[in-house]
Amino acid sequence: MRRLCFLLGVLQLLAAATAVYKQWIPNTNFETASNWDKGRVPCASNVVHFEKNKVVSVFVRSPHTLTDMYLPLNGELLLAAGAGFAAFDGSWDPGCDSGATVRFSDTEHHTWFDPTLWQAVSPSGELESSRHIFSVDEERVPCRYDDVIFQPETSFRVNVDSSQQVIHLRSISLMGQELSSPEAWARYLRSPSAALQFHGNGTLQVTGSGCMDKSGCACGNTLDGHRICAALLRASGGQCPALACRSPLQPLGHCCPICGATINLDFTPNFDLQKYQNRLIQALLSQPKYTGMQMAISKVQKEQTFLGVIPRSSTPVIQIVLIHEGTGVQTSSTVEQLAADIMEDIAQHGEALGISSGKMEVATGNAFSEQVGSHALSRITMGTVLALLFGLLFLGGMLFLHRKGKLRSLPRLPALHLSQLWDRVEELAPPAPGSEKGFDNPMFDVEPPRADHGEETPQEMAHRDHPVFYLNPLYDENETET
Repeated sequence: MRRLCFLLGVLQLLAAATAVYKQWIPNTNFETASNWDKGRVPCASNVVHFEKNKVVSVFVRSPHTLTDMYLPLNGELLLAAGAGFAAFDGSWDPGCDSGATVRFSDTEHHTWFDPTLWQAVSPSGELESSRHIFSVDEERVPCRYDDVIFQPETSFRVNVDSSQQVIHLRSISLMGQELSSPEAWARYLRSPSAALQFHGNGTLQVTGSGCMDKSGCACGNTLDGHRICAALLRASGGQCPALACRSPLQPLGHCCPICGATINLDFTPNFDLQKYQNRLIQALLSQPKYTGMQMAISKVQKEQTFLGVIPRSSTPVIQIVLIHEGTGVQTSSTVEQLAADIMEDIAQHGEALGISSGKMEVATGNAFSEQVGSHALSRITMGTVLALLFGLLFLGGMLFLHRKGKLRSLPRLPALHLSQLWDRVEELAPPAPGSEKGFDNPMFDVEPPRADHGEETPQEMAHRDHPVFYLNPLYDENETET
């Protein structure tokens, strides 16, 4: 029993060590200037106006003197120690507009799946800055095993509309208190503040469980990828920026194509994602020649297709995305060199690292990128040719079975008219010598009528000694027997 408890403790420590903390940026605090329509905090001679039908949760840190204040029908003011409101006594305030109305801004537009409203932080809440690591867009929003932090002494309101019924998280910290169990989170949801802070059709669920797979865990935001991209590209009208490279790459989980490189790794149970990331940073990215290079590495679900077209299933792979902060030919060669160095390291040490294979693609705007693009085009062309060959083989097999009598009923297909024509041609073989009947006219089911019962037609007069009563339109007249 002691050994089991010790093992569970070690696993929990490992999960905490690899946990990712994401902090919500905006707040609805009274003292935040951007929360007011005039871009400043209300002063003594101002009238404060909250929209009557807008739901708000507002944290107040300090005391304020106001002329008047209109409150919403549904909302709350959270007062810190010593905070409060007092009526203005009419004394002169040199820095305040007399009698001006200051309105609280609308906070309904802050959505959970907006990557610009989150930032990666340390467990203590300090901003993490890594010049080597970045995240693809879907992973900039909290993933299912991440810890979410709302800053202490702040209020907020966030729209959790989602394509998922439940948004899973490892933990949520509110007002400086971490809620890391389903029971603790359920108690918080019953509080009055929860309904004012979270709204929308999604449901947040705290599990208390981190990713226990050393090869990493998929983020789990794919179903809401369209929401993430819509929020990210809202400022640009939904358009991705123009790129200089000829054949941009589209990493999984990223909203826009990139100029850079991607490497997809197939792995074994011995693969350790965190150790491999540290290896790449220390052995390669930290080298002076790779200054400005950034890497995203994570487990993703890659869709498998049949003949490159038909979706079949998905399989987990480790995706590495390499980009450079700069532009130009020198930047392109740096990206290519780093990708080549990673592939060389895999060739030499892949088995020991738990990597079974790797596939690299590069798009940097130079001749090498054109070669990669031509490879992609060749794969598409090959898939199309294989699909056509498969279709022809299928139709050929159906025709063979039909001619052998193995297939009695077939749908009307244009290809089967060839079989009918071939059967008709076989029936047109010349009659045996001495036969008086001749053969049927392939263009008509009956013989052509005579012009007069007592008079021979021109065809009969010309061929009364020949067993054929009329010309066969399928044969040239010069080829008939005389």
